[in-house]
Amino acid sequence: MKKLAKILGVLLLLVVLVVIGAITYVTKALPNIEVPADLKVDVTPERVARGEYLANSVCVCMDCHSTRDWNTYAAPLTPGTLGKGGERFDETMNFPGTFFARNITPFGIKEWSDGEIYRAITSGVSRDGHPFFPVMPYPNYNKLDNEDVYSIIAYLRSLPPIEATHPASEPAFPVSVILHTIPEPAAPAKRPDPTDVLAYGAYMTNAAACMECHTKTEKGKKIGEPFAGGFEFVFPGGSTVRSANITPHPTTGIGAWDKATFIARFKQHADSAYVPPPINWQEGDFQTVMPWMMYSGMSEQDLGAIFDYLRSLPPVDSRIEKWTPAVAQAQ
Repeated sequence: MKKLAKILGVLLLLVVLVVIGAITYVTKALPNIEVPADLKVDVTPERVARGEYLANSVCVCMDCHSTRDWNTYAAPLTPGTLGKGGERFDETMNFPGTFFARNITPFGIKEWSDGEIYRAITSGVSRDGHPFFPVMPYPNYNKLDNEDVYSIIAYLRSLPPIEATHPASEPAFPVSVILHTIPEPAAPAKRPDPTDVLAYGAYMTNAAACMECHTKTEKGKKIGEPFAGGFEFVFPGGSTVRSANITPHPTTGIGAWDKATFIARFKQHADSAYVPPPINWQEGDFQTVMPWMMYSGMSEQDLGAIFDYLRSLPPVDSRIEKWTPAVAQAQ
């Protein structure tokens, strides 16, 4: 028995050493993605304009990298915070750790080369080599046309600098290890011609990362059917909103919608006279994380192409309870 116990002890020690070695390798050697050292983006008015459109109305980078007013419907951006970062995502919101959006104004990225920004956007790797948690959907941006990425970089360089620093993100174990295996080298795809409606719609849907929020996820892992909704966003007070099913199912998705209805849903917040109402959390007022005011700036052509692509997906019967106010949960 003593000999068997000794053998088992040695085997256990070997297993522990192998695990420690594997973790050390993964966290020290990965992600191994080179910076495009010779990349220098020309900041032209055309690129800045395109980047502004993408960062505010399609990819909505500014959604997370600015301050949102959660006491107002759809949480519009607080004036004067564009790109300053600081938004927190933590365990109370079903994230595996605590993550902070960084400052992406010239104050926050002044030391970054264009290649380092390119790698951050397309591969999710910071300047010092650590990986980002994909609350920033860099696996989607990984496939953007290089010209679109260059335009976003040009736009970020044009922002007014805002002096703001934020805590470092702290992923929980084992996600802190797994994160190192997620980033991949950029795989840019040419933006299709808008006349190729489905291909263009697929490109814009990917750029807008629709699937990321409209797929049920737990602890950063997708567990639901793509685009079928159910992603839970828990607000600090305990209220919960869930993303909608945007597959073309006729009763639980958007199968009964036509293109005009889809576009109008986004454009209803585009009127400059529209004032989003305040949220009364104590009364259980409905709130959403969907940045409607930002997406309302998307062109009708791009919204229409996204609709056409979504209508081409397999319909999924997924009935979603959209809203559970904290007052209801407390009863």
